[in-house]
Amino acid sequence: MIHVVGGGLAGSEAAWQLAERGHRVVIHEMRPVRTTAAHQTDRLAELVCSNTFKSTETSNAHGLLKAEMRVLGSMILECADEARVPAGSALAVDRDAFASAVTARVMSHPNIDVTREEIVALEPYSIIATGPLTSDALAAAISERLGVGALAFYDAIAPIVSRESIDESIAFSASRYGRETMEGEGDEGAYLNCPMTREEYEAFISALTSADQFHGHEFDEAPYFEGCMPVEVSANRGGETLRFGPMKPVGLRDPRSGRQPHAVVQLRREDRHGRMWNLVGFQTRLRIPEQQRVFRMIPGLANAEFLRYGSIHRNSYVNSPAALSPYLSARDDPTILFAGQITGVEGYTESSATGLLAGINLSRILAGQSPEIPPPVTMLGALYRYMREADPAHFQPMNANFGLVDDLPEVIRDKKRKREMIAARALASMAEWSQQMAALFAATNQSDVRVAAGS
Repeated sequence: MIHVVGGGLAGSEAAWQLAERGHRVVIHEMRPVRTTAAHQTDRLAELVCSNTFKSTETSNAHGLLKAEMRVLGSMILECADEARVPAGSALAVDRDAFASAVTARVMSHPNIDVTREEIVALEPYSIIATGPLTSDALAAAISERLGVGALAFYDAIAPIVSRESIDESIAFSASRYGRETMEGEGDEGAYLNCPMTREEYEAFISALTSADQFHGHEFDEAPYFEGCMPVEVSANRGGETLRFGPMKPVGLRDPRSGRQPHAVVQLRREDRHGRMWNLVGFQTRLRIPEQQRVFRMIPGLANAEFLRYGSIHRNSYVNSPAALSPYLSARDDPTILFAGQITGVEGYTESSATGLLAGINLSRILAGQSPEIPPPVTMLGALYRYMREADPAHFQPMNANFGLVDDLPEVIRDKKRKREMIAARALASMAEWSQQMAALFAATNQSDVRVAAGS
């Protein structure tokens, strides 16, 4: 028997994928025996925030990920299609109809049982998909199993922007005082710096402190420790606070003037290819339109393309690059896999996709095959690569975006055309990968039949 802990999007998708491959599965869902501050029903795959899975267009990162999931046979997306409501190119659903559809599908499957109980330990042949509101007891068991510091309990996320949208005639590469890395190599390329004059700084602080903030559910209200203080809260402490914090200009010189700027916004490389850059110290609760308006006031970021917006909210998630295998299993037991938001992905589609792949991979392991990850030219493969290769010291949850995916070998200036080409390559690669996995599955099943016939 395989155990799926958590009946959300990721858990329901994982259980379905396993059951469709002939495995007996039990989903352990603690509701309604134990409720959460977010959920209102006992249905599986209940959507507690937005009712949209975002874009369906493959020139959009979320749309491409959904298209890849359809290639792999996603049950969650089939149910979303059944419950779809008009929302233009977005896949929005009637949340009650959607949860009811998933619950009906899962509970009627002959290979799936659903039990209502809280799980407080990790067992072999399990998929842990308990989401951002993992119970305290199970969180303690995860931390004990994976190691101290493996599990975070809130996000303090700064925005990420695309490198190609940064104006490099203004932003310059440098580290404070020209410091070197531990390996003795200069790390000038590790930071980009956006210099500000006094006037630019004062206008920025005025806009930042008066901007509209997001206020979510009570369970989203994370405590403001110094290490996760929203940048707008710090700015409200006094006009000079950020100049002595994340925007301090000391040790930096603007190559255009040869002088130290009045203030500096530093951006840190988020990926090894240098396509994604994080605004250091800019975790925020500003609403998305306000983040766009205020942060584009930063010199060099007037045309910034945001790959991820900042946020601060309650979210239990594993430091995947530090604690998990490349396919998101416990390192000391390959049959304990993690899926959904607890792995460090953000969003309904991303959570469902990791559940889908966890189900496929645990099935492969049970068949004596090695787990596999789609190529990094696909959105799903690139998302898994990020969770494998991100710096553990700075790991934060990530959603699907084109900054994760391998670039095209040729230079394409038109952004829409470029993304269409990336999407076409991704879907062709995913189709090929899916066919290879299906062929291996069929060959293994045929081998089992021959062995059984001869025994």
